[in-house]
Amino acid sequence: MEIIGRQLRESGKFSDPEITADGKSRACVSLHALKTLWFNTGTLCNLTCDNCYIESSPSNDRLAYLSREDVDGYLREIDSSALPVAEIGITGGEPFMNPDILGILEDCLATGASVLVLTNAMRPMMKCADGLVGLNQRFAPQLTIRVSVDHFDQTLHEMERGSGSWSAMVKGLKWLCGNGFRVHVAGRTRWGEREGELRAGFADFFADLDVAIDANHPAELVLFPEMDDGLDVPEITTECWDILDVDPAGLMCASARMVVRRKGAATPEVVACTLLPYDPEFSLASRLVDSLQPVALNHPHCAKFCVLGGGSCSD
Repeated sequence: MEIIGRQLRESGKFSDPEITADGKSRACVSLHALKTLWFNTGTLCNLTCDNCYIESSPSNDRLAYLSREDVDGYLREIDSSALPVAEIGITGGEPFMNPDILGILEDCLATGASVLVLTNAMRPMMKCADGLVGLNQRFAPQLTIRVSVDHFDQTLHEMERGSGSWSAMVKGLKWLCGNGFRVHVAGRTRWGEREGELRAGFADFFADLDVAIDANHPAELVLFPEMDDGLDVPEITTECWDILDVDPAGLMCASARMVVRRKGAATPEVVACTLLPYDPEFSLASRLVDSLQPVALNHPHCAKFCVLGGGSCSD
């Protein structure tokens, strides 16, 4: 999915980081402050979803596991450089497949930052159950687990995640809520319902499970717009901020970066966005302090997910 569709390339869109296909100045986003740092713990996952933005699967190891030592190096840099990171996000793949995940979580929580973990809440998470409970007992106010529930209807959820994924997810979701974790849910808008319909359906789903998640709270239930590199989406120019009434300071790349380790790489690196881990244009530096430059919105995801869709992976 990191390769822009052929039709878009042939149209000249998203080919020049400074100029759009119609000759206008491309919008870029300056880093307002590094408030959120994401760690991609690796692209391996127990599932192969129908439309995973990062193409995670049981065989995709293009982003290798981050080690506890890798993460610690960036936590030390945050401290030594006095970077204003208040939130740390943990994503994958499935983070609980990373053998260092409990140590990584402990070190991140020990900084005092809020920590958000994205998971499908299935068997890999449950294998870490005892250690996860222990961390929650120590750091409960800081730790949030966000569970991927693509739709409140089992058939549609399994259309995305595969047969049998529903019951395991429900078991994990109920276990988290029953053990006192702060739990949020991530759904998707791919099936075309209006937001109100989706939130009402999820509210019924949460009530049926007897879990205390507020479907009308935008953080407790986040609804992500779809991403498709092949769609003919408009490029974002400098004029668009006023036309669309969008504040660039509200986009993810104005306040966040993500750390990845590419397969075979000697060291991790910092990329601009959680949505674009493979595209070399969005690789910024090996150190956080060198990754704080402006980001050109030179990808369809920038337009469809962030600017037009209003999506954000942060809490």
